Formats: sequence, C-alpha cells, structure tokens
Amino acid sequence: MTAARALWTWVAVCAAGAGLVLLASGRDWFTVTYGARAVPVAAADVAPALGPAAWASLAAIVAVLATRGVWRRIVGGVMAVCGAGAVAAAWAGSRPAAAAAVAAEQATGATGQTGGLVAAVPAWPVVAVVGGVVLLAGGVVAAVRGGGWPGMSDRYERSGGAGRAARGTGERALWDAIDRGADPTVDPETPDGPEAPGGPDGPGTPRPS
Repeated sequence: MTAARALWTWVAVCAAGAGLVLLASGRDWFTVTYGARAVPVAAADVAPALGPAAWASLAAIVAVLATRGVWRRIVGGVMAVCGAGAVAAAWAGSRPAAAAAVAAEQATGATGQTGGLVAAVPAWPVVAVVGGVVLLAGGVVAAVRGGGWPGMSDRYERSGGAGRAARGTGERALWDAIDRGADPTVDPETPDGPEAPGGPDGPGTPRPS
C-alpha cells in the first residue's frame, strides 16, 4: 500500500470512528420508569464527554492532513487521548446507577425517589466504545507512522518545483543561443529573408542549359 493510500484509508476509518461516537452521543441510552412516568436519559446526560471527543477527533483528522512531521505525531497523540476519553465516558455512562441518578434529578416530583425501573438500550454504549477504540487506534497509528504520509501541500510543491525547473532550463537555453551568436527570437524554421518572386525557379534565377 502506498503512503497516499494509507493516509486516505486512515482518514476514512477515523472519520467512521468519530461518526460512531457522535451518533451514539445523540441518542437516549436509558429509560427510567417511576410508576406510570417514564424518564428518558440521553447520552449527553450520562456521558457528556462523547460529543466533544468526537468533534475534537474530526478536527484532528483535518489537522493530520494539514501538518507534517512532529506536529502530525502530536495531533495523532491528541486523537488517541480523545479516543480513550470516549471509551472511558461510554463505560462510565453505561451504568444503570448513573441513569437512575440523572432521571431522579430531571423528573418532576421524583427527586429523592429510589427504586425506579431502569431500562437500558445496550447498543448505543457499545457503538460509542467501538468508535472510541477506532479513534484510539487511529491516533496511535498517526503518532507512530504518520511522519511518512504525504501532506496536502506536496502536490503543489512538486508542480511548483517542476515549473521553476522548466523556466530555469528555458532561460539557460536562451542565454546559450545568444552566446553562440544566434538570434533566439527567430523561428529556426522560418527562412532568413523573403523569397524572390517566382520562387527558386523565378525569372531572376538563371536556368541551366
């Protein structure tokens, strides 16, 4: 796999990981029931760090594309920290006790009540953990191997260097022609002067007998 392909594969995988975390962060993870009253508990209530971690990871992906060398490695480390934070937040937020405490604070007249029936949606914490693990692994890969990946400015630097080299070659050829006594402004395929009327066999040209 080429370095460019490895970079864009990394971008796609890490973007998917951040998308999973962001998706899970916007869903209800629990429903706590107090008698006839059901109180939904969102991920933002039990794992508020998930959203910021996902957005920070997306920003880190862009930063990896825009940086090179040691700065790219630093950004990779930041992404790894965001991934680890997402995993920790999802793990802590998946506890039913945390959902019960949040629901007791949110429900009108339920403050201080205990014994609410907690119904969890286990898929969303798992999705958040998977996304966090992907971000953690992606950050480690960027920190270790990102120094060899190309940057966004490489293409422009190569094209600019080729253009400067072509201009330099043309200028040298121009000065070489002047040194030889030739006129570089004259097209070598153009005759030196106007052709006589009638062409090479015109009336002014003697014919052989």
